[in-house]
Amino acid sequence: MAVQKHTVSFEKLSKETLNQWRKIPSAIAGDCMNRTNVMSGDMKPIAEGMTLCGQARTVTTMVGDNAASHAAISMLEPGEIMVIDARAHKDTAVWGGIMTRAAMQQNIAGLVVDGAVRDVDEIRELGFSTFATAVSPTGPSKGFGGVIDGIIACAMCPVKPGDIVLGDADGVTIVPLERQAKILAACIEKIAQEEATNADTKGGILPGSRFGITIEEI
Repeated sequence: MAVQKHTVSFEKLSKETLNQWRKIPSAIAGDCMNRTNVMSGDMKPIAEGMTLCGQARTVTTMVGDNAASHAAISMLEPGEIMVIDARAHKDTAVWGGIMTRAAMQQNIAGLVVDGAVRDVDEIRELGFSTFATAVSPTGPSKGFGGVIDGIIACAMCPVKPGDIVLGDADGVTIVPLERQAKILAACIEKIAQEEATNADTKGGILPGSRFGITIEEI
């Protein structure tokens, strides 16, 4: 079966804008979108300290197949992040060391997979930021096709090409490209609010009182 590719175009964010987003934790971004656009708790970095910040390019695979992901590596631009809907299949890896080296050759900024990866020690040693929902030694097939640059669901979160991918120790949050400026402003304000809350806590004013939480005697 052939690999299909959508024809897409999206705004390429400036280095300055992306540098602002690098300062935003995934949890803060999720809070500023009313706790939406956050991937499920299964999505985690494969090593401590791995982070992601860049614009998404999407891939949908057939279960246990990585043909479309191989094809997509040559299509991504430097700094972009591959986000793969591998159908949440956890028993067959659709990414490993060979693909990691190819992605790094293309200066791809990182990977998010709703599914399994393997060669984890090798990927950690290479330092390629990789987030996945599972690890498995079982290798994939190639030849059942897939789709590149479509709208996908990855770990229960919608993603389309150009969206901002934020990944850190807490997991992955996706910021819709068309709303990024407004959400960025909200995130900066939210961080300032949390800093004020922490300052109050240090001064003896606990967050519960600041949040207006009341207790009713029963």
